[in-house]
Amino acid sequence: MEETQVLKCCSSFTIILIMISLGFFHGTNSETYTVGDEEEWDTGINYLTWSERYNFSMGDVLVFKYVAVQHNAYEVTEATYKSCDASTGVLAKYESGDDQVPLTEEKQYWFICTIAGHCLGGMRFTIDVKAASTNTTKGGSPPEMEPSPPPTNPDKDFASRPQGMGSYCLVAFGVVVILQIVS
Repeated sequence: MEETQVLKCCSSFTIILIMISLGFFHGTNSETYTVGDEEEWDTGINYLTWSERYNFSMGDVLVFKYVAVQHNAYEVTEATYKSCDASTGVLAKYESGDDQVPLTEEKQYWFICTIAGHCLGGMRFTIDVKAASTNTTKGGSPPEMEPSPPPTNPDKDFASRPQGMGSYCLVAFGVVVILQIVS
């Protein structure tokens, strides 16, 4: 009987360690980038220059923020990117105004706005996503950190952020509680 309790305790402890380890490795290898930084996704911005400032890695997330009726963000093929003609070559459509685009593959990505004249006017960019997390500027130094302006809607901002270790610890705690109830 005592041996069973020790095994259950060890199993619970192992699960907690695994969950915490996953949290550390997952949280440190990805970044979230707001397309256009403070200017967001809008006309009059040079997004090619913006995209060249960063090295993007698998697991990173692009956030497109814009007024939904005025813009959109489409992931497209290279040919569609070059022509700005989205009648073919559309891989994914983002139209909510606050789009989270996970970069899940090591590949070249192309993004455009399909509203008339926007793509040809500069609302397009391409990025090359690498497997390893480098998350630095092209010059090799980390991006300069500027203080973020206060969120206009703190509740929405908090809800859209990954919660990192807290989420993993909460799940691990729940697993331990369930294991104790079952035993």
